[in-house]
Amino acid sequence: MSNPTLSHRKAQMSDLDAIKALIDRAIADLQTPFLDEIQIEASRTIMGVDTQLIEDGTYFLVMIDGELAGCGGWSPRATLYGGDETPGRNGAYLDPNHDPARIRAMYTHPRYARRGVGRRVLSLCEIAAQEAGFQHVRLVSTLAGEPLYRACGYVAEERFTDDRGGAPVPLMHMQKRLCP
Repeated sequence: MSNPTLSHRKAQMSDLDAIKALIDRAIADLQTPFLDEIQIEASRTIMGVDTQLIEDGTYFLVMIDGELAGCGGWSPRATLYGGDETPGRNGAYLDPNHDPARIRAMYTHPRYARRGVGRRVLSLCEIAAQEAGFQHVRLVSTLAGEPLYRACGYVAEERFTDDRGGAPVPLMHMQKRLCP
């Protein structure tokens, strides 16, 4: 398989249906080795797209041959993870001098897993957060995402479970210092 040519752009609200379809497929397929069916269904409640990221201009789409292959964003706001329907969101702005930016809503279409899509999204997010003055980034990882984040220099902080979707879903806080 040849190396794919990746392109990217910022998401627009008109991309929302395609983003939601990709997220649904990623949750259903990529979590299967780690979660049972009840946990996967619970994941749909606590994960998803946060349209605030699109409105803020901090959500990226990565394409391969014009097809949506992955998406993800960063945020200068306090919410650490979750979609529009996730309870407990906080839209307050963070202080880049003290707080880490958030890496948010990262998903890869299963057809394009392990082809550089996630790394491209992370790189775009880290560069944009650094340009906004942030020195650190923080995220919440699923078990499926943990190997990518570790390979990209993220350090585990703590494991926890989120049961707001009706079943405990294992997650992990991870953080990375951005190079000056």
